[in-house]
Amino acid sequence: MTEVYLGLDVGGTASRWVACDQAGQVVARGSVNGATAHVFNPAERERLRSALSDIGNALGAENLQPIGLVGGLTGFGAVVTGEVHGLLNGAIGLRPEQILLTDDIVLAFAAHFQPGQGHLVSAGTGSIGVHIAADGAMTRVGGRGILIDDAGSGSWIALRALDIIYRSLDRTGSFAQVQALADALFELVGGSEWHHVREYVYGGDRGRIGALAVGVAQAAEAGDAEALKILRQAGAQLAELAQSLQDRVGERPVAFIGGVLKLHAAIGAEIEKELPGVAISAPATDTALAAAKLQSGEAGRQWRTILARQA
Repeated sequence: MTEVYLGLDVGGTASRWVACDQAGQVVARGSVNGATAHVFNPAERERLRSALSDIGNALGAENLQPIGLVGGLTGFGAVVTGEVHGLLNGAIGLRPEQILLTDDIVLAFAAHFQPGQGHLVSAGTGSIGVHIAADGAMTRVGGRGILIDDAGSGSWIALRALDIIYRSLDRTGSFAQVQALADALFELVGGSEWHHVREYVYGGDRGRIGALAVGVAQAAEAGDAEALKILRQAGAQLAELAQSLQDRVGERPVAFIGGVLKLHAAIGAEIEKELPGVAISAPATDTALAAAKLQSGEAGRQWRTILARQA
């Protein structure tokens, strides 16, 4: 068996893992189904157990034995640490003292900034902004889930679009005024009848809902004005998260990450419009790799100390 450090990035759409040797070189990597740390929900607990089991099986197939793990899980909080430790032990065989867990947004920040150096806004299935100071103190904005907000996220875009097409149906008796947007959504749902949409939205999870944002982007590319308006509104909402961090913590460079930024150029353009004079970037992300590398060398020492303090 080859001993490795394991980095995990567990999100609502996918759970990514990277195994590095003790010199920080990548040995193997992979991706399995998405999950969350909402283990108080039986269905979410099973999703996480299944994802971790798949990762454990993949490591076994590669003849790899993790000796340490840093993991970021969407929705993670200290109250679920014990239960998640138990799931990791069952799936991968790690003991609590070998594990450092945090929210996935914290690891994403660590992948792009040293403590105190910037602000990070993530827009994927959900949306959240964060700043982590040099002493480890964290300022978070947004990130309260699709039932409350997650403005600018993929799920927010999808739900706004569904609301618009059904309000049009209510007013006129058809989707004719929003046909391009409706057709794009229905194609992804797998049907245009209400029972198709109802089952898709209420019988699925937030990751599946967020996937409908792709249809909104497709409609915008085809020239649909309502779809384009939604995407511009998403950009404005994400810019507002960044501005909240600027107001509360102070001016810093802002990195925007997540799949939503790749949907359509209008989103990034709106962000830049709303944040004049701010140093903005949209860097490539590999949070699982950053998590694995944090476990070796001096470069990750400050972050390991911060994560251990939060655990």
